[in-house]
Amino acid sequence: MAIKKQYLKSKPVCKVTFSVPAEEAKSVVVVGSFNEWNTKKATKLKKLKNGTFKGSLDLEKDNSYEFRYLIDGKSYVNDNQADSYAWNEFAGADNGVINL
Repeated sequence: MAIKKQYLKSKPVCKVTFSVPAEEAKSVVVVGSFNEWNTKKATKLKKLKNGTFKGSLDLEKDNSYEFRYLIDGKSYVNDNQADSYAWNEFAGADNGVINL
């Protein structure tokens, strides 16, 4: 898994690109505090020929966001390259944290 951050000079945002290797998966989305954990508003990642799912999101800089990947609408997965992790009492598991 990978997270790439690209700060834009023209706007106070950071373009964050998420990459998830999941050859067997049919769909991967990113949910988090930036979309109220709403799976209907989730950012869908596009499946590439090599089996990796990839997608970008513009997030306001100077903030921290909790997030997880949702694979095939069933399994929540953290990114091993998250900046840190935060315990989520509701889920009973850690969320990944990205600091911008």
